[in-house]
Amino acid sequence: MSWNEVLNDFILQAQQNNLKTSTYPKEWDSLRLRISFGMGAPARIPWVAFVAPDMEVSKGFYPVYLYYKDSNTLILSYGISETEEFGKSWPSEIMSSAQTITAYFDKKVARYGDSFVFKAYKVNVKGNKVELAYPESKKVASSQDIESDLDTLLDYYKNAVNLSSSRISPELSQGLFYMEKQLEDFLIANWPHTELGKKLDLIIEEGELLSQQYKTDLGPIDILAKDKKTGSYVVIELKKNQTSDDTIGQLARYMGWIRLNKKDDKVRGIIIAGQYDKKLDYALKMVPNTEVFIYEVDFKLNSFERVS
Repeated sequence: MSWNEVLNDFILQAQQNNLKTSTYPKEWDSLRLRISFGMGAPARIPWVAFVAPDMEVSKGFYPVYLYYKDSNTLILSYGISETEEFGKSWPSEIMSSAQTITAYFDKKVARYGDSFVFKAYKVNVKGNKVELAYPESKKVASSQDIESDLDTLLDYYKNAVNLSSSRISPELSQGLFYMEKQLEDFLIANWPHTELGKKLDLIIEEGELLSQQYKTDLGPIDILAKDKKTGSYVVIELKKNQTSDDTIGQLARYMGWIRLNKKDDKVRGIIIAGQYDKKLDYALKMVPNTEVFIYEVDFKLNSFERVS
């Protein structure tokens, strides 16, 4: 069963008085799937939640679809439990920048107003088919759009809770995230000995290193270098605890900034990540002059010989 089929069935059932959920999957993409149409009576806001193993819907934070039937709106949300705090929540960048559901509707809602909006869809039920559209553009969301939206949020959530995907163990996932935070300093300190250092030069002016966290009016570029042969700029971004879409978007913005402000039509981009990502691979097909490096850590233990 595809996710679009699950979501279609959920919205159709929400129009009825049927509260049973036994026909739905119990897990989705390594997360527990929890669905509610209400208890004893139909809920005003049915929901579908994706919950990490150490959390509950009543205590935690998690991606959740919230169906506001009175406004024919489905919100894919950075959900936060209303019942009991977990002690940890969504990263600060979400809490400080994303719009709350209350703010989105510009009025007090019956429930879940403190959760944050990731995507919103207008719901149109046509017989046994459900059509979802993005309110701002009025563009109908395709099956691929809906699955991509969900995959992006689930990946972000797994990073936030240090939960692995099926391709990587939890221990390695935590290690990759830790190393990505340290990788930028390591690359700069060891530049001449890296694959990048063989082809690219760091930017140094009057004895000052400018390449690391290179300042732009869009924010700092992780590393800005120059091609040894052509002299063109190369924007290097590290995929640090963010989605592939965020990383690609950020890289494209910085490349655009360099092209405009440095008059460099041959600017290239590099993304450095700790693991292969199919979504990243697809996105790169639409962003020219960009490549990906997967870093590997060679960790060795050598015996210590005590000096007598």
